[in-house]
Amino acid sequence: MSKQKHIRFDWAIKKMLRSKANFGILEGFLSELLKEDVKIQEILESEGNKENQTDKYNRVDILVKDSKDQLIIVEIQNTRESDYFYKILYNTAKAITEHIKESDPYTKVKKVITVSVVYFDLGQGKDYVYHGNTVFKGIHNNDTLELSARQKHLFDRETVSSIYPDHFIIKVNEFDDIAHDSLDQWIYFLKNSEIKDEFNAKGLAEAREKLKEINLPEDELSTYRRYLENLKFEASIAQEFRFDLEYAKKEGREEGREEGREEGSKEKAIEMAKKLIEKGIDIAIISETSGLSKEEIEKL
Repeated sequence: MSKQKHIRFDWAIKKMLRSKANFGILEGFLSELLKEDVKIQEILESEGNKENQTDKYNRVDILVKDSKDQLIIVEIQNTRESDYFYKILYNTAKAITEHIKESDPYTKVKKVITVSVVYFDLGQGKDYVYHGNTVFKGIHNNDTLELSARQKHLFDRETVSSIYPDHFIIKVNEFDDIAHDSLDQWIYFLKNSEIKDEFNAKGLAEAREKLKEINLPEDELSTYRRYLENLKFEASIAQEFRFDLEYAKKEGREEGREEGREEGSKEKAIEMAKKLIEKGIDIAIISETSGLSKEEIEKL
């Protein structure tokens, strides 16, 4: 039996999963990750308005409001970003401030959950799924700061940590392709764009049918395949640049010239940036890959 080709989740989340008819797929993924039954109320605008020329766009793949009135940010990140931890923080802050009125009390601050699916080595760690939240620990007694009975009633929360954002990071490339539980089944799909017959995690049955490549119209299938080729190209270019950069540094070290090493690295960065520009790669990606500033790239 030949394997069915399924659409990559990052493509689906941008093109298909915003439709109410397909909410069940994303609900299934989030339910398995959060270990609770997630119901999507609506998909919100996922790019904040620029407030001034120096403000960054709040780019996320999808911003969800669930039945508990929580905000869930789901971002798929294919390219390496060394400052990605800060990006998570920025997206969280923007979501909080953009969804509260100035006249509202602080109790109207919405709970935010971020889900980052990354296809590069982020930080150092042996696991492939990480969860972070805020817990206040006593520095003398090591006790956990809890809500009072009155606060629990007022906030409709049981713990202090439940007020603060929760962050989930899935390092897809660290997964060993062995599905031990239902969440692993989802991660297998995220990594391989394949849903095995025996997989029974929430949302995967629907994904198995709706996200088949053969279901795409011919013109959209062509666009999707170009997208896959671009991903491969960007990954290849990034790898080539890192190899060239390391080689330039090595040459500089062998010659014992700090200045020569820096010049060689800069020349390689400029050369690679020019290649990426010719291929129409986004300036932000070029900057991240080459280490050059956006201003330097725009002058090339």
